[in-house]
Amino acid sequence: MKILSLFFYIAGFNALSPACLPVFKPETRTVHASHNRVSHSAPTDDSTQLKRPASTEEWALAARYAEDNGYSTDYIFLIDMRIASGKNRFFVYSTKGDSIELSGLVAHGSCNTHHLEEPVFSNKPNCGCSSVGKYKVGGAYQGEFGKSYRLYGLDSSNSNAFKRGIVLHGFDPVPDHEIYPEALCNSYGCPMVNRAFLSKVSAIIDKSKKPILMWIYE
Repeated sequence: MKILSLFFYIAGFNALSPACLPVFKPETRTVHASHNRVSHSAPTDDSTQLKRPASTEEWALAARYAEDNGYSTDYIFLIDMRIASGKNRFFVYSTKGDSIELSGLVAHGSCNTHHLEEPVFSNKPNCGCSSVGKYKVGGAYQGEFGKSYRLYGLDSSNSNAFKRGIVLHGFDPVPDHEIYPEALCNSYGCPMVNRAFLSKVSAIIDKSKKPILMWIYE
């Protein structure tokens, strides 16, 4: 386990917590020889997947901001950092349906430490931390983690997001189900999600005629 964690750290992924290492049951193990990678599947419970954020106050504020500033009024992305990292806290909010259509796990930044179970926020360059605030979801590109989306900070608390290289991206070891009370592994400040979840979010972003507003809050 220590050797594997060290390998990921050297590869530039961060020293992962056990919750982000590939987990599998013997009967569901699938080895992809071409990538020497292990995938896993786990049963999902729809009743736990579509949980609302801790407060609906952010919904109204975000929807009003989106309408007043030319963002999509169909969907808004809300990331509630008050929720434990092992629980779903990335919410795709449908403003027209006034409901949460998707939810998933999302990592917070390590602040360049081995692992932070609770998020710490900063906007300083090279800090490795998450930044709270509103973001414009920009264009897609193919980067180190595959398809990713550039993020532009709209507040003083996240104004350096683009300069810091903060993007929305997927990462294979992020589970597709809640793992609480375990903590999720950290990113270097990016909102990092499960790849399948990113694919669903990508479909919304790519079809939207207006930019999507994302809000990370605590």
